[in-house]
Amino acid sequence: MTETLDGPRLAPASGGPARQLVIFLHGYGADGNDLIGLGREWQHLLPDAAFVSPHAPEPCGMAPMGRQWFALTRLDPDEYWTGVRHAAPALDAFIDAELDRHGLDDSRLALVGFSQGTMMSLHVGLRRARPAAGILGYSGALAGPEHLDAEIAARPPVLLVHGDRDEVIPVAALQIAAQALGRAEVPVQWHVSHGVGHGIAPDGLALGGQFLGEVFAVPAGRP
Repeated sequence: MTETLDGPRLAPASGGPARQLVIFLHGYGADGNDLIGLGREWQHLLPDAAFVSPHAPEPCGMAPMGRQWFALTRLDPDEYWTGVRHAAPALDAFIDAELDRHGLDDSRLALVGFSQGTMMSLHVGLRRARPAAGILGYSGALAGPEHLDAEIAARPPVLLVHGDRDEVIPVAALQIAAQALGRAEVPVQWHVSHGVGHGIAPDGLALGGQFLGEVFAVPAGRP
C-alpha cells in the first residue's frame, strides 16, 4: 500500500481557484513546515498558485522529530539511488492527487526541492508521463545520473541552486547533475551562491521565484 502524504498548504493569494500548483519537497530530518514559508515569499509573484509542502513518508532515523524521504547512513550515491526509487511511488501518487484536487495537469505543476527533496524532485519529475512546468532544486543532487538516459520520460526546465560552501552536499553535485541533465537534453540552468552553506540564500530565493514566474508564464511585475 502506498503511503498517503499530507502537509501544510497555502491557497492562492488571489482568492480564486488555483491556476498553478507548487509542491515543496523538504530535506532529510525536516518536515513540510520547513519549506512552506517559501510559498509566502513567492505569493506576490504567483498570486494564482496553490502551494503544498508534504511531510516525507518516514520518521527520520537521525532526527526523531523530523521526516525522511528515505534512510541515509552516509552520503552514498548508491543509497541515493535506492532511496529515490523506494520513495517515488508515494510522491507520484501525491502529485496526482493534488493535481486532481485543483483540476490541473502537469503543465501547471512545479516541483521545488531542498537537499534530499531535490533528489526526489529530479527523480520523479523527469520520469512522469507528462512534463511539469519546471523543477527547482536547492542544495541537492541527481541520484543515479548513469540511469537517466534510459529512464527519462519528461524534460521540463530545471534550475539548480547550490552554495559554494555546502558542507553536506558539496557544490560539485550541482555540476554532476547539470552535466547529466544536459546530456539528456533537459533545459537546465544553474547558479552558485557564494559564501553559502547548506541552505537557501536571498539570491537563490529571488532566482527561484523568477524561474517559477517564467515557467508558469506569469507576467512580470504583476501585483
